[in-house]
Amino acid sequence: MRKALLLLLLPLQIWAQDIPFQAYKNYPFPTELRAAAQGSRIAWALDEQGVRNIYVAEGPAFTPRKLTAFTRNDGQEITSLSLSDDGKWVVFVRGGDHGSNYDAGLPINASHDVNPFKVQIASVPFAGGETKYLSEGDAPEISPDGKTVAFIKNGQAWQAPIDGSAAAKNLFTTRGSVSSLEWGPDGHALLFVSNRGDHSIIGIYTDAASPIKWIAASFYRDLSPRWSPDGKQIVFVRRPGAGGEPDSLMAKKHQPWSIYTANVQTGKETLLWKAPTTLRGSVPTTHGGTNLHWAANDRIVFLSYQDGWPHLYSIAASGGKELLLTPGNFMCEHISLSADRKKLSFSANTGNDPLDIERRHAAIVSVDKADMQVLTPGSGLEWTPVLTDAGNTLAFISATAQQSPLPAVMPLNGDKKIRLLCEDRVPADFPRHKLVTPKQVIFKATDGVTVHADLFLPEGTTPSKKPAIVYVHGGPPRQMLLGWNYSDYYSNAYAANQYLASQGFVVLVVNYRLGIGYGYEFHQARNGGAFGAAEYQDIQAAGKWLQGQSFVDAKRIGIYGGSYGGYLTAMALARDSKIFAAGVDIHGVHDWGTQAALMTAGEKYEKAPDYEKALQTAWASSPIASVKTWRSPVLIIHADDDRNVRFNQSVDLINRLEKHGVPYETMMIVDDTHHWMNWNNAVTVYDAVAEYFKRKLK
Repeated sequence: MRKALLLLLLPLQIWAQDIPFQAYKNYPFPTELRAAAQGSRIAWALDEQGVRNIYVAEGPAFTPRKLTAFTRNDGQEITSLSLSDDGKWVVFVRGGDHGSNYDAGLPINASHDVNPFKVQIASVPFAGGETKYLSEGDAPEISPDGKTVAFIKNGQAWQAPIDGSAAAKNLFTTRGSVSSLEWGPDGHALLFVSNRGDHSIIGIYTDAASPIKWIAASFYRDLSPRWSPDGKQIVFVRRPGAGGEPDSLMAKKHQPWSIYTANVQTGKETLLWKAPTTLRGSVPTTHGGTNLHWAANDRIVFLSYQDGWPHLYSIAASGGKELLLTPGNFMCEHISLSADRKKLSFSANTGNDPLDIERRHAAIVSVDKADMQVLTPGSGLEWTPVLTDAGNTLAFISATAQQSPLPAVMPLNGDKKIRLLCEDRVPADFPRHKLVTPKQVIFKATDGVTVHADLFLPEGTTPSKKPAIVYVHGGPPRQMLLGWNYSDYYSNAYAANQYLASQGFVVLVVNYRLGIGYGYEFHQARNGGAFGAAEYQDIQAAGKWLQGQSFVDAKRIGIYGGSYGGYLTAMALARDSKIFAAGVDIHGVHDWGTQAALMTAGEKYEKAPDYEKALQTAWASSPIASVKTWRSPVLIIHADDDRNVRFNQSVDLINRLEKHGVPYETMMIVDDTHHWMNWNNAVTVYDAVAEYFKRKLK
């Protein structure tokens, strides 16, 4: 009897020695890295177990210093961080959910406070001092003299003194919703866009006594205005206004855009460049969109997908042929113009290693010649690079497969050695030594599409067959990497996948079509989503690939993902329960028929020629259309303040699963959003994922 008791206790004793998931989630996560135009001052936000603060550093030592003193895990994010040109002030927005599809500026109350914190503009001296809230509002822009902050409140332009010495005031009131504020070079005028629904126009505000000057007003959507360095001209993007005869809903169509310049005095516009009328020439949808800037030497720089990759181009402000600055099979992201306007810094998935297509490295290029340099080659990952110290130092965020993301600096003269900042903020219990290095895997879907994936193998994998899990990212325009991800949402997933590997699971992370990083045709694949779910073939292929591996138990393969990954998880369980034995569907989309484009298209008398086919295809592409063949158990997780995927998508699915007798469990997170603004909720969710798979697959 005693021997039997010891045998029963032994697994519990071994289990008790496991490192909990919370330790994997303990890493600090930096965002919003910015540099002052003058000097060598930098600032960033750091999320430490949900407590978010501003940190700063100054060259040449670049010793990190905490600038703000927030102490609660209250779900209030920090965004729109900027420094005044002279580096004396730091301005930021606190609150909201700026990764959402709607209601970004409404309060978040994931900590269940009686009086929710409202989204506000805040400022604090770089040297240290009291953090002052200037006003409710969003999207702050600091004036060139560093004395005033313009911002958006209730869709209109406001301003306040940067030191909070006086109350904020409304600058002007105009029809439509105001956005894209930018101070003129001398600080005496403010450029903006007024969005009026079916069109948008560009305006310039000068002072309370002068009328607003409208620039090149038209029937189009004018966007992204930028000043010339002398303040005499602007450059902007023009797109068609809304309306026109209904066209096919399902066919891929060119999305036109052009670049114009305009004279500030006369308001007269001149066409500078028109995008090629091809699918690749459509308006880019990667980070920063067109990334339009008026650079040095009267060069206009922008991003275009026209050669099949999101690349940087420049063109003379006087006209001519555009110059491709970044040739090659890779993408450019996180683009920043240097203070002297002569260089662009950016991150790119390229380098001297074929595996770099699954990474990010910091790079720079001149605005007037194709002299691109990858500054951080190797097996690490680097993103959001910014030039500081008169262009002599590069600041960026650095990570590896084992090292969680940290701010870093690198001198561009001398040894070019990366120096990590805030290493002391990584908790002692963070299990860096337990993290495995993901391996690149490439396979083909049934229609021949090549699919990349990242494989997490448990350490000390023996010949015995292991349970396996497919992880599916959301977006879908995302890319999972061979190391920590630059998105806080996907850093959560990376930590969770590492934890699952530590628990003995093989984890395969699929970069399915519709994702970024592999060129235009992969990113904008035909028949995707509501129009055929072609990308599901990649998920199915991932499951079959795992079934064919000698180290995987083909009967114990699970699947999980969030958002679009939740959608594809539900598709897998509904269509292929024979492959996927269990799944966790986190705030997934389950009914494409509720998408706004289809619903709006059906309200008019004049309908698209393929409207009925589009409706039928959307239904067939939805998980709910295949509930009758859904057999595998599922855990459904959703927060009820989700501002990306409606909570009802999960409520509706649960009712259908109940009717058809599909085994399911649920977890509802009260008052949090799609992005787990409260750190404890992120821990709870991914703990639940691991615990569910342990029960179902072990």
